[in-house]
Amino acid sequence: MLLETFSKDHDIDAIVSALSALRRASQAQRYGNGAPPQLPSKFVMASIVDGITAVLYPRHYGPPELPFDTADEFIASTLKTCLAGLREQVRREFALFPSHAAPEERRPTDVVDAFARAIPRVRLLLDADIRAAYVGDPAAKSLDEIIFCYPGVAALIKHRLAHELYRLGVPMLARIIAEIAHSQTGIDIHPGAEIDQGFFIDHGTGVVIGETARIGRNVRLYQAVTLGAKRFDIDENGALEKGKPRHPILEDDVVIYAGATVLGRITIGRGSTIGGNVWLTHSVPPGSNITQAKARIELFDHGAGI
Repeated sequence: MLLETFSKDHDIDAIVSALSALRRASQAQRYGNGAPPQLPSKFVMASIVDGITAVLYPRHYGPPELPFDTADEFIASTLKTCLAGLREQVRREFALFPSHAAPEERRPTDVVDAFARAIPRVRLLLDADIRAAYVGDPAAKSLDEIIFCYPGVAALIKHRLAHELYRLGVPMLARIIAEIAHSQTGIDIHPGAEIDQGFFIDHGTGVVIGETARIGRNVRLYQAVTLGAKRFDIDENGALEKGKPRHPILEDDVVIYAGATVLGRITIGRGSTIGGNVWLTHSVPPGSNITQAKARIELFDHGAGI
């Protein structure tokens, strides 16, 4: 009855026909006149990521009441399922973007095998991140609370998995994982960003970390921090040059407080502190303490001497 009422008010056939024509034109532009390749599935990738998260932390993200003595069996079974699914998704990305497989003509199996071998290292990095969150947040009551509840940790679990795929030359799947994390946590980390161990994002909402950012050990960011690009280089044809380093380098033990914006290929020296809402576009040496208050004082003193 509802469909009949809707059909009277709208010409469904005309809408479907118009969308079909637009879709065919778009596909012809992207793929030529042949059959379009199968696309990777965001739904399937979300399921794979959930499964591998349970492999990493089975007591927290595995089945409820998972017996300790059967955890290895659960991990083995889940890994087999997830890695088989991931091989198919890698195959689809290679079919969609043949350049991602070239020039070595890599097989999806090779990529997935390398990804699987990296999973224990990912767990090691994440354990250091979780400890950093516990040490860095006086509100944290336990490591279990952090694993269950902290959006920064949820985003990092997905980022570290996405980064492995990005490093292995599967950027589309890596971006899909990054956007799953972004939608769930409000934290936007490009999978190309290189992040060392002991990284802590407190609160997290609105944090943005660009593709070529490099972050050292024991770095802490608060909400709404941006590690972005200051400008984009353009080639002789007027197109943006892609892949060039354009985001900040944060050395070890840097702290950046809420709302700060750090732009360009600059270096924040080891042990530096960047205050809240600071706008920074130049490198600072190790041990720097950059605040808005200091910037205002410097401007006032300069003006008084005129």
